[in-house]
Amino acid sequence: MSTGDGTPPGAPPPSPLHFRQSRWRGEGYADVTKLREIAARHQQAATRAHERAARLTTKIERIRHQATVLREKAQAKRAQIPEVEQEIQQLEKDLQAALQNNPNVHSDATSLQYRIRKLQQRIANLESAAGHIDLRATVRTQKTAELKVKADRFLEQATLEAQEAEAFVRRADRLQQVMESEAVGSTAPTSGPSGSPP
Repeated sequence: MSTGDGTPPGAPPPSPLHFRQSRWRGEGYADVTKLREIAARHQQAATRAHERAARLTTKIERIRHQATVLREKAQAKRAQIPEVEQEIQQLEKDLQAALQNNPNVHSDATSLQYRIRKLQQRIANLESAAGHIDLRATVRTQKTAELKVKADRFLEQATLEAQEAEAFVRRADRLQQVMESEAVGSTAPTSGPSGSPP
């Protein structure tokens, strides 16, 4: 039978050392739990940083695609200019021919000059539109460079947080091993035969 406090009859009461070791083991397990909580917080921060970097990378790819599309549009605008220039050259030839054939007739010459001026204005408009589109593409390219810096910063933060998490996990594992080995060492002498000699 055992007494009310759980100790077998005739056994000596627990010593202050026993209570001290028990309290130390409880505090040690609390320290292990605390270390693992800190490691979990660092791991969570690393995961958040990775997610932010992934979102920024997706945004960068989208903006780069937009910049590429804009540059293609600018090239398409500029590709129309040579055809308009050829048309202007043909009209200038027609104008010279009309003036040489009949210098006194100005209606045809005025109409040709008007068409030439109109086509020249079209060239200016195409160049202006292409330049504006190029500017928009350049702004987007600059934006991708800024976002790339942020994404790299988040990736670096994620790496550092993951390293911190691993360090705290190793500390918790070492502390738990020490406690378990000391617990085994403290119970080993009492596992053998004990008692006073006859």
